[in-house]
Amino acid sequence: MTAPALPPRSGPAPAPARARVLAQARFELTTLLANGEQLLVSLVLPLGALVGLALSTAPSLGDGRRIDLAVPGVLALCVISAAFTAQAIATGFDRRYAVLRLLGTTPLGRDGLLWGKAAATLGVEVLQWLVIGGVGVALAWRPVPVGLLYAVPFLLAGTWAFVALALLLAGLVRAEGVLALANLLWVLFLVLGGVIVPRTQLPEALTGVAGILPSAALGDGLRAALATGTFSIGAFVVLLVWGAIATGLASRTFRWSD
Repeated sequence: MTAPALPPRSGPAPAPARARVLAQARFELTTLLANGEQLLVSLVLPLGALVGLALSTAPSLGDGRRIDLAVPGVLALCVISAAFTAQAIATGFDRRYAVLRLLGTTPLGRDGLLWGKAAATLGVEVLQWLVIGGVGVALAWRPVPVGLLYAVPFLLAGTWAFVALALLLAGLVRAEGVLALANLLWVLFLVLGGVIVPRTQLPEALTGVAGILPSAALGDGLRAALATGTFSIGAFVVLLVWGAIATGLASRTFRWSD
């Protein structure tokens, strides 16, 4: 008689989805903080913009104390820098060097990648906001206390929208193109997107266009929250719509390799 064949051993079960996302978030956060170029875009340039706005009288930021209008705009710029520009460039080159192809063979999946990048970006943004907020307070910034609570939903919605846009760009365009487009769009958001300069202070021909951009929605929402203590429902809805559309498109078009 022959011994009955033993059933084949199955491999180890994948970690729970939450653990996979947290592990990816830790990896992404470490990568972002270790990259000098990304820190330049995410922290040094926004800090320079804040100091420049505080020490100058141009451009006009509208009615109210200049520093109270400048800090929310720079905080919005921090979100765009970390969630869009830095993530798009990092993801584009990860795809070029086959890092994403490796991740594609794991249980992480596209949704896990998106949430891992969003969580890592939030970690960078907390650092950004602490630094910018601290410098702002030193420059006599005095936010409306309740506005600090109202700012949190805009931080989360803005991060979601811009990380999704970053993955949409990085999943479609080659790394060199991502680098060029991400930096170009960062400049356009800064100059014409209603981020630091409120869209009401832009040329009339641009005011309406800027009003539907996620950059202006984030800037308007944070200024309303921190400068006046109000919650801009319209701006928040614009961010949610951009986040939903960009997530849907990214999930369908993202390519794990060139």
